[in-house]
Amino acid sequence: MMAKLYLLIIIGALGAGAYWKYTDMLQTIDTLRQNNAQLEVAVATNEQALQSLQNDYAAIQRENTRINEAYAEIRRQNSRLSERLSEIDLGLLAAERPDSIQRAVNRGTVNVGRCFEILSGAPLTEDELNAEDAEAFNKECPWLFDSYVAPQRVQPPAN
Repeated sequence: MMAKLYLLIIIGALGAGAYWKYTDMLQTIDTLRQNNAQLEVAVATNEQALQSLQNDYAAIQRENTRINEAYAEIRRQNSRLSERLSEIDLGLLAAERPDSIQRAVNRGTVNVGRCFEILSGAPLTEDELNAEDAEAFNKECPWLFDSYVAPQRVQPPAN
């Protein structure tokens, strides 16, 4: 009888230990599931952040390319202007024909001032809107013709 009692106590202790181990494993599994859910949220957030950074980087690259192209165009324009000015000896011309040089310099100054006004957002005049080509638009900044007048001339297709 005592052996049965010891056996019952041992079986009870083993059952209690197994039950405790079982509930502990369930808690561990629940904790792991919660951690896994948090990790999935973190991974999704990281993927969104990475995609956003890649999109931002691509936009920056496009803008950088646009700026570099604009800068190269400005350098070409400066080079053309420098070539034009190097062909003219203003000192000699001013000594020979001071009135015509004064008119040319004043006209050029007015044209350059108008270039700055256009670039600052001033509305185009009728003459500028009706200019047939870049030289007629403004001799000092003909490159503005393609940006300001030419796009307005594109007519929508007839229905």
